[in-house]
Amino acid sequence: MFNDLPDILLRHRMAVGIVAILIAIATWAVDLTDLVYACPYCRSQRTVIGLLGILLLLPNPAHWLVRYLSAVFAVFGLSVAGTQHFKGWARIMGGEFEWGAQWYINPWMLSGFAIFIITGLLLLIWRWRKR
Repeated sequence: MFNDLPDILLRHRMAVGIVAILIAIATWAVDLTDLVYACPYCRSQRTVIGLLGILLLLPNPAHWLVRYLSAVFAVFGLSVAGTQHFKGWARIMGGEFEWGAQWYINPWMLSGFAIFIITGLLLLIWRWRKR
């Protein structure tokens, strides 16, 4: 079942791209309405997710320029997410980690999700082939 997952997602790449853009828009809306604190790490990651979603919607994601831009955006987003995520691991190993009252917006957990989302979007863009 999971062997076919990339092909299934690519068959529905427009929906996947739109979902990525909606994730970026929703998280920016939460940020700009001051429902969460202003986090430069989070802002970078959500922007990269939105940009990769836009690139996935383009008519030919296999074009060299689209792949180049997606790689540059993803490397930036993954380095930011990796830095934020490692800071969480450092707190865990130092015995200072707390989930907090709002565990669902824990930066360690959200940066882990961003790593998976950014990597997945990049792999989909690079796997796409014209039929």
